[in-house]
Amino acid sequence: MRILLATDAWTPQVNGVVMTLRNTIRGVERAGHVVETIGPDRFHSIACPTYPEIRLALRPYGRVSDLVRRFVPNAVHIATEGPIGLAARKFCLREQLPFTTAYHTRFPEYVHARIRMPVRVTYAWLRRFHGPAKAVMVATRALQADLERRGFRNLVHWSRGVDTGLFRPGPPVAATWKRPVFMYVGRVAVEKNIEGFLALDLPGTKVVVGDGPQREWLQRRFPAAVFTGARLGEALAAHYRSADVLVFPSRTDTFGLVLLEAMASGTPVAAYPVTGPIDVVTHGQSGILDDDLRVAALAALDLNRGSVREQALRFSWERATAQFLDSLHPMEPLNKSRATCSEVP
Repeated sequence: MRILLATDAWTPQVNGVVMTLRNTIRGVERAGHVVETIGPDRFHSIACPTYPEIRLALRPYGRVSDLVRRFVPNAVHIATEGPIGLAARKFCLREQLPFTTAYHTRFPEYVHARIRMPVRVTYAWLRRFHGPAKAVMVATRALQADLERRGFRNLVHWSRGVDTGLFRPGPPVAATWKRPVFMYVGRVAVEKNIEGFLALDLPGTKVVVGDGPQREWLQRRFPAAVFTGARLGEALAAHYRSADVLVFPSRTDTFGLVLLEAMASGTPVAAYPVTGPIDVVTHGQSGILDDDLRVAALAALDLNRGSVREQALRFSWERATAQFLDSLHPMEPLNKSRATCSEVP
């Protein structure tokens, strides 16, 4: 099968969406399929307001249309709701081509955190965006139920995996951090509620691994915390192993790949009992879920690291990739599609 993937989130960005797509592409190609990725690296682009690491393609419709026609896909998947996703959606609707989408990010809550736009406005727009999709892939059952309550349709489960060879028990980083070490890993942005973590009254050392638009402000606000910047590969794995607890303060993530990476490393998780953690973390075994994040962080210190890793082994990219492939909607060759629609929702 020839799969066209349209995404506004792509390398060199470092986030959960990009990591999910890259691991899925590897799995799909190992299964013998061909993937063509249309990302912002193929367009003139500008920095996203308030988040300069993200590039937004400028007027992408013409080039997206040309790239789709040249590739002649058997299936189209639209991963994001940005300019490239909008262009791919418009093309598919005009050419009467079936497509699938994914709900990776809680944009209504993220936009509200930045500019206070009412979440109902953004959710209304997202319902319209995803409405024509043959399937809308979501990472957890809790998120699926939440979106169903908000009027989304055609929702299917597409889970996530973890590289248990990379993220494993082993030697920590060479650091002299005072124990216990409470660590955050991920984008350093306002919607992640890192300030809430750093403001907790906890013993030992608080470490923030990652980068993003809020980093400089947080460093000034919490000078006692350690900020390492972004880490990848073995360096990231060693940081997970150096933590006594991974603290996940976000209330808006749809999954949280860092939860699995920490658990696979044997590091227990402290998080709120919200979408994402409630589907990934087994309370009392791989982490502690509590509305009081300080209580969760302190209680997680007592969990057995071997048992924590065992819980992560339930997740695999192979299983997640199979779910992705099963949810795609194959179509007739592009040159046999019906006449262009006059109406585009």
